[in-house]
Amino acid sequence: MTKTFKISEAVVRRLPVYLQVLGDLHKRDIQTVSSQELGNKLDLNPAQIRKDLAYFGEFGRKGIGYDVSYLIEKIRQILKLDQPLSVGLVGAGNLGRALCNYNTYLKDNMKITAVFDAHAPIVGTKINSLTVLPMDSLIEKVKELNIRIGIITVPAFEAQNVADRFVAAGVEGILNFAPVILRVPEHVRIHYADFTRDLLSLAYYLEKEGETENEPVVD
Repeated sequence: MTKTFKISEAVVRRLPVYLQVLGDLHKRDIQTVSSQELGNKLDLNPAQIRKDLAYFGEFGRKGIGYDVSYLIEKIRQILKLDQPLSVGLVGAGNLGRALCNYNTYLKDNMKITAVFDAHAPIVGTKINSLTVLPMDSLIEKVKELNIRIGIITVPAFEAQNVADRFVAAGVEGILNFAPVILRVPEHVRIHYADFTRDLLSLAYYLEKEGETENEPVVD
């Protein structure tokens, strides 16, 4: 039975990581896996993995581990990937096109089913099987295709307007690639994917020129 208390975002974000590793095991015809083996592959504490999965039910067997196919099925159900899930994307520039191209190779129920842009020269062009649609058709298409998640890949100054349109159309979640904080109602979930921020923070961990290995660590 699925437990009903609130699950932390950190746990939810680890589930797709588990799913990815399990998918790789399944491709290699590996039928069972222990939390220790998963922990070794992911550099995670096995107890953390067991705890994460236990929030949603009892999936493993003591002394045997987890049935790979069964656990894949259950995690997909938890993530709602066992049903078709339409995604809409706004911003058919280089990043938007790259995401649409990647979408072509996904063998999953989550798919980008519509792409929109505000620039007339781009509207009507094709990205694989998708035709770029004008922004004034967004609300209609979101409802027609039952799009529940929106992706924003426009410049920062355009992002809030796009988010407002997605909200008005009824999307439940937004993945924002624009480097700006967006304001949306509480019932709409928003995640940020900022390459620049991640790259800049990564630079902090580079060995500094002239830095010694034995410098004190500040907690």
